Amino acid sequence: MDQTLVSTSLLLTILLLQCTTTTLAQAPAPGPAGPTNVTKILEKAGQFTTLIRLFKITQIGDQINTQLNNSNQGLTIFAPTDNAFASLPAGTLNSLSDQQKVSLIQFHILPTFLTTTQFQTVSNPVRTQAGDSANGAFPLNVTTSGNQVNITTGVNEATVSNTMYTDNQLAVYQVDKVLLPLSIFGTPSPTPAPTSPKATKKKAAAADSPVAGGDSPDASEAGDRRRVHGFLGFGVAVVAMLYHL
Repeated sequence: MDQTLVSTSLLLTILLLQCTTTTLAQAPAPGPAGPTNVTKILEKAGQFTTLIRLFKITQIGDQINTQLNNSNQGLTIFAPTDNAFASLPAGTLNSLSDQQKVSLIQFHILPTFLTTTQFQTVSNPVRTQAGDSANGAFPLNVTTSGNQVNITTGVNEATVSNTMYTDNQLAVYQVDKVLLPLSIFGTPSPTPAPTSPKATKKKAAAADSPVAGGDSPDASEAGDRRRVHGFLGFGVAVVAMLYHL
């Protein structure tokens, strides 16, 4: 009886150990966190097909991923939706050169990580990866009203409508419009119309003509000659009369 119990206990113990070993072998060990990939973030969110395409053709998406995974420098991205791109005039993107497309996408990226709270104290104009933020180039101004964040470019104004992703190094914010930089989409100042040669000649002739109601130099000189001749004729007549007397 005791031997049977001992044998049964040993058998149960062996079976229990085998089950435990099998379970531990099947459970995968937790792998390291994958590298940050802004394209996958946008794909998961949906409605960013056009922005993803521009990230790929300009290679800015790869540059962002490399920067995030090889440095401690943070980034903030303003992501326009497909509807935002669709609201642009037809042919807008196709009319841009390759360099202008790069500048357009860089204009949506800040070289620092900003939370929604930090937007309230940021110094304007905010510098983007497009470069110079002075007027006439790539100015970007961020203003807040309560919880609303507005972005102005000198050409249009957009609103941050959603926080899509944040991990204390990368922040991706959905915006309702494409941010249009002044240096690419700004209206150039009108240039003065060229003066026609005929108009120039007319102005020159008017400047040389005598003032209305006045005598021209030639007419004045002729009048002086007539007066001199008159005086000389009168003098000759007087001398002749005195001679005959």
